[in-house]
Order: sequence, then C-alpha cells, then structure tokens
Amino acid sequence: MPHGTICSINKAVYQDCIMFDYKTSTAIFRDEFVPFADANVSIASSPVLYGLAVYTVFNVIWDEPNKRLLIFRLRDHWKRLCSSARIMGFADFAESHPYERFRAEMQELLKRNNIQENVLVRASIFIDELIAGTRIQGLKNSFSVYVYPMGQFYPIAGVHVCVSSWRHVEDSAIPARAKVNGLYVSNSLMKNEALLNGFDEAICLDRDGHVTEGTVANIFIVRDGVLITPSVSADILEGITRDTVIKLAQHLSVPVEVRSIDRSELYIADELFFCGSSARITPILSVDKRTVRSVGMGDITSQILESYSHVQSGALEQFKDWITVV
Repeated sequence: MPHGTICSINKAVYQDCIMFDYKTSTAIFRDEFVPFADANVSIASSPVLYGLAVYTVFNVIWDEPNKRLLIFRLRDHWKRLCSSARIMGFADFAESHPYERFRAEMQELLKRNNIQENVLVRASIFIDELIAGTRIQGLKNSFSVYVYPMGQFYPIAGVHVCVSSWRHVEDSAIPARAKVNGLYVSNSLMKNEALLNGFDEAICLDRDGHVTEGTVANIFIVRDGVLITPSVSADILEGITRDTVIKLAQHLSVPVEVRSIDRSELYIADELFFCGSSARITPILSVDKRTVRSVGMGDITSQILESYSHVQSGALEQFKDWITVV
C-alpha cells in the first residue's frame, strides 16, 4: 500500500486534538473520583522521595463514526500493573482491584470526562506514606488514575537517535518489567544526553553492549526482511505494544526473531522503529548520524503501522478481544 494511504489511516486513528483539558478533568485518587487538581501527594511521600510507585499507560481511541471510545488491551495493562506491584512487594492489587472492578472504574472515568478524542490513561499504585524511608512491606498502598491528550510524542516523520553512554539498569538492580517510577531517572539521563547532543532520542545498551530499548519505547530492527527485537530477558520492559507488533507481524507473515542485537547492527539495518503506548510506531531515521538504509518509513514498518492503526480502531476481527468498548 502506498505510504500516503498509510499516513492517512494513521492520521484518522491518531488525530491530535487539544480540546481535552486534563487540568480541569476528573481523576481517580485513593479510590475516589476527584478533580485532577486535588489528586496530589505530599512532598514527604514515598513516591516523591524514593519513586516508590508502579504504573501503566494505555491507549484510548475515539471511534468517531460510532461515537464511542475503544480501550486497547486493557486486561493486559491490568495484568502488568498487578505484576509490577507483585515484583515490588506492594499489596496484592489483583485482590483489591480484580479486573472487573478495574475495567468498570476505567470506563466510568472516561465517561465522567466526556472524552471525544484520542487519549492516554496512566494508572499508578504508590506507597501512600509520609517519611517512611525506603520501606515497602506493610505500608499503605493507594491507586490513582488520570487521563491526558495523546498528542504527538515523536515527530510523525521519524526520529534521529544516538546510542547513549549511560548503560541500561539491570533486572538485578531495578526490574524494567515492573515499570517502576524510580527506574526512569536513568532513562531521563539518557534522554537528556541525547537532546543536549542534538538528537531526538537515545537507545540504551546493556552492560554487555547489546541493544535493549529506547528511554520510553521498545525497539525493532529489520534485516533482510526479518523483524528482530531483543528478548524480554535483556532487561527490557515487557511492552504490550511490543507484543502487539510481534503478533501483527506473524499475522502479516513477516518473519520474527527475538534475540540479542549488537550495536553495529543498528548501523546496517534496513529499517528501525520504536513502539510503545506513547511512541506508537515511530520510524528511526538515523543512529549516531548514520542514515538508516530505508530513508523514512520502510515497507515492513509501514505494514506494521497500518495493521496497528486498524487493530486499535477495532477493524481487525481476529484481534477484537483486545478492544474494550466504552
């Protein structure tokens, strides 16, 4: 399919609006619906002092023809939130918020905000204590959720990236699959370094020099028609969008390899792209000032993007169970 057609599909699904003002919206805070402005924690709280919180972010797509909202892979985001809490030793979130309750709360939150555009929803579990030190066990947990406009996280045309001099945090230090707030201090250093050096984003390497991910997105490369991504055992986030891309590639009969990727492979890849709930599917145009062979959006990236746009709009029948209707 011509790139112009794919871009038009992408714009239809990801139309960027600025109508929704999250600052005047309704949020969930400590299991209550409250004005966003009132959903605050103390400067002496554990999440502020030590980053003791876990979260997930999911897409909500406005289906204009049918005047409804479509939440993408909500159950999987709930599962990851539960897993993150379990890894961190928080209280059992699945027990206090079984999926049926979580789904109903997310649907109610979106209804209360009268959303009619594409948005992101960030749900967090945090240690709700003051001056508790680095303790976790036996402390109060609270739940918060807010909605904000999806906007355009990266340029539509793609991004220029560098390989960061900062190394990726290991699972034995802070587990990336737990999606812990405090982990993103390291990622922020990487992002800041990239921006200071004139790049849009950074790619992280592990201590052995293998590619892991971007600062807020998983990464894929294409070589000789094969889609390749690092394993989840490479200390990366177990991305839900990453899993979506793999399943869509299989649906499209695109070969997929999950394996270690060397830094030098970034320089000779035919295509590269980031993926994530915020990043969506974003082509990488250059790495360390080396232009990617397929300038712009390559053929496989285009196919993935088209299918991703369709699946989020509920247009692919075989993936309908990924959609929760509001």
